[in-house]
Amino acid sequence: MTSQSIAALVESANQLYRDYDFTSVKEWKARTGGLAIGFMPIYVPRELLHAQGCLPVGVMGGGDDLEIIRGDAYYQSYICHIPRSTIELGLGGKLDCLDGMLFPAICDVIRNLSGMWKLEFPGKLSRYLDVPQDFEDDMGGVFYRAELEELSADLARRGARPYDAEALRTSIAVYNRLSALVRELYQLRRDEPWLVPTAELYCLLRAATIWPVEDAILHLETYRDLVRADASRQPMDQARVILAGSFCEQPPLGLIKTLERSGCYIVDDDFVQVHRWLVQPVSTAGDPLDALVSAFLHHAMDSPTRYCGEATKGVELVQRVAAAAAEGVLLCAPSFCDPALLDQPMAVDALEAAGVPWTAFKYAENNGQFQVIREQAGTFADSIKLWSGV
Repeated sequence: MTSQSIAALVESANQLYRDYDFTSVKEWKARTGGLAIGFMPIYVPRELLHAQGCLPVGVMGGGDDLEIIRGDAYYQSYICHIPRSTIELGLGGKLDCLDGMLFPAICDVIRNLSGMWKLEFPGKLSRYLDVPQDFEDDMGGVFYRAELEELSADLARRGARPYDAEALRTSIAVYNRLSALVRELYQLRRDEPWLVPTAELYCLLRAATIWPVEDAILHLETYRDLVRADASRQPMDQARVILAGSFCEQPPLGLIKTLERSGCYIVDDDFVQVHRWLVQPVSTAGDPLDALVSAFLHHAMDSPTRYCGEATKGVELVQRVAAAAAEGVLLCAPSFCDPALLDQPMAVDALEAAGVPWTAFKYAENNGQFQVIREQAGTFADSIKLWSGV
């Protein structure tokens, strides 16, 4: 019965994030009268949206379910897939239920998409969420606080509740709880990866960008409790790997299942980073806007999209390998993803200097065939189990 309950929960999450008509968002709007604001990976301040009565809605492309027709006319052939499918969703009316879109600072392609959005949907809120690359409080902090204040004012002009410090403090506490649950599930997967298959966790994380945060907490708690009680899940002799590079364009679910079936336990990954971008709880003391700013400046995860200052690229990945007791790394990046692919040589240098096995391949969100990747990952997993430590 426990296994059936897990399967039902995961399937409901899978169906939710693959519902490109956003039926649940329409129902939420009809029920509450609130604004629904879409956002693209990797990070947006969902706490601020929630505090002003808005529903943050993750828009993470069209996956392998959407046929791209008009979207291809907007981008060159050497551009990644996610902006094509996002503009296709918009032009096809799939995102009409959204009152606005936020485009976080990821790359030039997403910056350009935010401009396209303003031209194609002039009646909607469209903001490129610029973030600081200077992490000093009196420079980057002042800049980012101004960005948040402008976003808050934009939301209020569109009909959201006015900014209220106490409401934001409450929302911060709620999202802290969601982040803690996600970290707990990641730790459980590191400790006992057979209990938390990555394909299941991925579906739940994707759905948790669409569920209201309170519902997301409830579903993740239910999943955690169910998998801990499922005695049918037993360990297998699989290679422990980290999957790195998939932080923006999300991989198709079939790819993740393929990797797990090839003999890999994925014990850490870069998926759906909005849930883990802030690596510590945001403070609920003092000014809550300052707390959000400080968290971004000083407690954000390393990412190819974020300036690393004096740090050396790749070192953080090696540290993740040690923390997860991983035996190897799969460098899994979307085709034509500049941030991921430009960082990859430095990551390889760091891995090789540390003696960490690695292999690399690329994908697109609409890939449907994975045989070549399965053979490559399976060979990599076999080599780890056969020859590691020799």
